[in-house]
Amino acid sequence: MSVTAPHSHLADTVMERLTATYAAAADPVRAAQAQAYMKNIAPFLGLPAPLRRELTRTVLAGLPRPDEADCTAIALRCWELPEREYAYFAVDHLRRHVKRLSSGFLPVARHLVTTVSWWDTVDALAAHVVGGLVAADPKLKAEMDAWIEDEDLWVARTALLHQLRYKDTTDAGRLFGYCLRKAGHPDFFIRKAIGWCLREYAKTDPEAVRGFVERERGRLAPLSVREALKNL
Repeated sequence: MSVTAPHSHLADTVMERLTATYAAAADPVRAAQAQAYMKNIAPFLGLPAPLRRELTRTVLAGLPRPDEADCTAIALRCWELPEREYAYFAVDHLRRHVKRLSSGFLPVARHLVTTVSWWDTVDALAAHVVGGLVAADPKLKAEMDAWIEDEDLWVARTALLHQLRYKDTTDAGRLFGYCLRKAGHPDFFIRKAIGWCLREYAKTDPEAVRGFVERERGRLAPLSVREALKNL
């Protein structure tokens, strides 16, 4: 499903401020280091996180709260820019305003997950944006049931991680079911995600996770088991 950025006067203002402010603070040496660390997934401006957050406050100072169209336009326009920090800005902006997003935002979230995909953006989108959308509209659980079967590993990883912050509202049956559906997956990022979501849920219900892992140890990858039981 293709997505198009809606027109937004607020997005025009944000993008004008953002590109000027971030670019002025670029550090080529840090940029090269960041790009190498992130396996050359994208070029960087070289803005360390504390500085980037400070610059973001400057960019957004005095602006009104966005609506869903504004959030959509800002995110999609940031994703079109090559330097990775613009995607970080978009993710942070969506996290901050996720309660202003409807279930209709999910196709946009999927576009972000599947475009220039890497763990640095996907994981935050999964836990804080997609997870927030599903929590607000339980009908989207059916979409997650489809995502876990998706051939795109980042979509499947998002489904695994979307309950990461749910704590005692976690649908444990769905969580364990997703882990089993992907237990034989060959990719590191899926096996790691299985262990991570189990380890996180273990903070809420350690006995449930311990019991699940013991029952299914023969199906789960050793990496998933190690990650799941790390704090137990």
